[in-house]
Amino acid sequence: MLPLYGMRRAKNLVAQALAIVATAFGLFWLVWILWTTLSNGIASINPALFTQMTPPPGEEGGLLNAFLGSALMSLLGIAMGAPVGVLAGTYLAEYSARSRIGDVIRFVNDILLSAPSIVLGLFVYTLVVAQMGHFSALAGAIALAFIVLPVVVRTTDEMLRLVPTQMREAALSLGIPQWKVVVQVLYRSSLPGIVTGILLALARISGETAPLLFTALNNQYWSTDITSPMANVPVVIFQYAMSPYDAWHSLAWAGAFVLMLFVLAVSLVARAIVMRNRVAHD
Repeated sequence: MLPLYGMRRAKNLVAQALAIVATAFGLFWLVWILWTTLSNGIASINPALFTQMTPPPGEEGGLLNAFLGSALMSLLGIAMGAPVGVLAGTYLAEYSARSRIGDVIRFVNDILLSAPSIVLGLFVYTLVVAQMGHFSALAGAIALAFIVLPVVVRTTDEMLRLVPTQMREAALSLGIPQWKVVVQVLYRSSLPGIVTGILLALARISGETAPLLFTALNNQYWSTDITSPMANVPVVIFQYAMSPYDAWHSLAWAGAFVLMLFVLAVSLVARAIVMRNRVAHD
């Protein structure tokens, strides 16, 4: 008995040590990336970054038009992808919970969730850009919506299935139609989780570069026309980081720093919603 117990304890200690080493290894690179972005980006933050347009080669400027383009395309992507994702997740959770078609849809959604973003960009390029004959912010928003869609579908499906069955049965026993049960009972209970999923999708698409290279491309000037190419922070960072100009390198680091802060802020808001909902239920 004692040798067996000692062997199990030794295996447990080895497993814990390996887990700690793996965690430390991952945290080391994460901290290194964050520190590099912070140290290089914060030195490039200045008022011109938020008040001037992207400059021509070798000149000083800012990222105002890129910030506007990223905000417009991200919001459009959320506006197109989130409602469809919520409705699809509702269908999976409430109308096809134990059906074969529901399992097939979940499987396809998981494939879309793990699909490389560059593949989605190429798909939208063929579907929209090639048909329009030019790049556009609208095509970029559609590509981002394809990234938002599976995240919101999965979140909505999971959140609705977490709602106790007794709540559905109690509402239906009062003669309330099922669609009213979904809207007035289930959505209210699962709203914090659904909103959290939408925020996490927003945080993900805000830094996507590959889809926008094939759809929205870039624009050096101020533009609010979604049917034409539009500047955006990820593509500007990519292009400026690859350039030989020091001024562009500084703008790339500054854009990466601002983008990192935005993603961090959205993630913290999502986490706060989850914690508040958990405390309310406790």
